[in-house]
Amino acid sequence: MGYAIAEAAIASGHDVTLISGPANLKPPERAHFVAVTTSEEMFAGVQSAVADCDVFVMCAAVADYRPAKISPQKIKKENAGRTLELVPTRDILSAIAHAPRSFLVIGFAAETNDVEENAQKKLRAKNCDMIVANDVSRAETGMETDENEVEIFFRNGERKKIPRASKKIIARELVKIISNTREKSLTKKS
Repeated sequence: MGYAIAEAAIASGHDVTLISGPANLKPPERAHFVAVTTSEEMFAGVQSAVADCDVFVMCAAVADYRPAKISPQKIKKENAGRTLELVPTRDILSAIAHAPRSFLVIGFAAETNDVEENAQKKLRAKNCDMIVANDVSRAETGMETDENEVEIFFRNGERKKIPRASKKIIARELVKIISNTREKSLTKKS
C-alpha cells in the first residue's frame, strides 16, 4: 500500500520520500528512496524526513516487538523448547505525531476485529489527523493481496469509505483526500 501511495502522490505532482524495509517491490523512480532494515533505522529515517514534510503517511508498523537479545551466532536446534523474550519496539507513529509538528499525520490501522472501534482509539491515542482502517481478517483484501477496502476516520469525526478496489485505485483516492485535507488545514490557518 505504501508503494502505491508513493506512486499516486508522485503522479499528482508531489515530492515523495519513501522509507521502506526489505520488499519485493521496485520503488517509484522519482521517489527519494531510503532503504532500512531495523526499526531503529526506520525511526532515524522518519525523523530525518519529517523535518521537511507537509504530510507524513505511516502505512504499517515495522513490528510491535523485537527480540530482547540477539545472538551473535546461530542458535542450534535442541530437543527442548526455547523461550524467546520480546520487548516492544519504538512506536514511530506515536513519537512523530506527539512531537510539535506543522504537517498532517496519517496512520493506518490493520485490524482483524472491531475495526471501527480500534481505528477510532488509534486515531486518538496516536494523535493522528486521519486513520485509514482496513479489515485484514479477510483473505481477499488487505495484506498480501492487490486489493483493499478502507475506511478513513478523521480527527473532526468525519468518515469516508473507499470500497474494494485495487491498491493503486485506493492510493489515488487517498492522495486526493489527503491533498484536500491539507488544503483545508492551510485555509483555516490563514
